[in-house]
Amino acid sequence: MLALYLRDIRLHVRAGGGALTGVIFFLAVIATIPFGVGPDLNLLARIGPAILWIGALLASLLGLDRLFQSDRDDGSLDLLVMAGDRHMPALTVFVKCLAHWTASVLPLVVAAPLLGLFMNMPPTGIGAAALTLLVGTPAITFIGAAGAAVAVALPRGGLLISVLVLPLTIPVLIFGVSASYGAVAEPDPFLPPFLILCALTLFLAVLGPVAAALALRWGAD
Repeated sequence: MLALYLRDIRLHVRAGGGALTGVIFFLAVIATIPFGVGPDLNLLARIGPAILWIGALLASLLGLDRLFQSDRDDGSLDLLVMAGDRHMPALTVFVKCLAHWTASVLPLVVAAPLLGLFMNMPPTGIGAAALTLLVGTPAITFIGAAGAAVAVALPRGGLLISVLVLPLTIPVLIFGVSASYGAVAEPDPFLPPFLILCALTLFLAVLGPVAAALALRWGAD
């Protein structure tokens, strides 16, 4: 599993521009918001956590179509499906999701504090937003794995993945933004929505890979 994890990270790096494209898209979303809402610094600080989460969510969807594409191109996806009787395909999908998150989504989390400064967010709000993104964005990847498995055999499946995945990520977005607001806005609580966000990630860490493995098997059949 460690070898698979390192292999997938190398494949994402060799694909070129995956993480950089996501960070640039994230930056573009944050940079355009002041032009839409005006130069009110208090307003930007108030909506900053929501904008960071929306930007990170949209940027996370960009590379989901590559989650299984390279395996399909070189034939290893068929071997993964056919070897399902000898090992747990869901565990393999889980490792691939971790590798994708590390290579493509973690740079967004690292860039979030800097982009939070552009939104005039206080340090507490920036730290809370970065922490919720660190905990919540893996859930987006696990949901996206199921969508990527459904659309892997379809031409131009990237748009279909976004359509399938985006509605399912709304609970993650709601509790991520609520926890970020709770860290800076009294009397809104931080801990309850943050714990629910952690629970969602743990739940989807089980459900997402299982659903993706089943979708890959059904697609092969």
